[in-house]
Amino acid sequence: MSGAAAAVDELAGALGRARAVLFVTGAGVSLASGIDTFRGSDPGAVWKNEIMEKATLGHFRRDPADAWAWYLARFDRVAGAEPNPAHRALAALEDALEARGARSLLVTQNIDGLHHRAGSRALVEIHGKARKVRCSAPRCPEGAFGTLDFEASAFEAFRDAGSRAQLPRCPQCGEGLLRPHVLWFDEHYQSHPDYGFERVLAYLPTADLVLFVGTSFSVGITDWIVEDSRAARRACWSIDPSGDAPAGVRSIPGRAEDVIPVLAAP
Repeated sequence: MSGAAAAVDELAGALGRARAVLFVTGAGVSLASGIDTFRGSDPGAVWKNEIMEKATLGHFRRDPADAWAWYLARFDRVAGAEPNPAHRALAALEDALEARGARSLLVTQNIDGLHHRAGSRALVEIHGKARKVRCSAPRCPEGAFGTLDFEASAFEAFRDAGSRAQLPRCPQCGEGLLRPHVLWFDEHYQSHPDYGFERVLAYLPTADLVLFVGTSFSVGITDWIVEDSRAARRACWSIDPSGDAPAGVRSIPGRAEDVIPVLAAP
């Protein structure tokens, strides 16, 4: 048995014994669905072709038309994507854990909604959802607490004209521009309750195993989970083609769509 195969077998055994598992996924889990990563080695990796400034609240306030043009192009690519074997296998693992009385929580950094569509129920979309929007006015309930469904038809006039005047406004207050329901780089995880940070905060101390899938460990949520797990001596594993992982995280080099279905096999 090769080293990688032996590691997969060992991880499968650990999952079979775990009582509470935390799955954490990044952009790599959706690459096989045709969605570019951010920091990966794929040719379309977003950070190779776009500037970080566009993904900020500050940029939206200065130039909402440019911000929406960037996000609509991204959302168009997401809209045509379908869940791949990794998404479906993670949903199957949730079912298998539940069937034997164990628990799980899947925290995804992705906004593409593919875990949701694949059937994952214990799910936190920590960076927001492409299928949702909200009001940009701070005092509007649809901004501070609520969300609205993203309706592509509401942006038809903007797509034609490309001007701020054609951007849709909040149907609740009638004043604030609608904004993407995404966590921007100059915002924090607790800036909106729908991001689910408090849910992760409550669950993590109960987990006895963490499995990272397709993440480069480059954002705050992964840093925090790794540090907390290291202090708690919690078992942590990573599946990613790069094979890179922080100290204390055992790495299995491989693509999510190849490895996760093996773990989920009966």
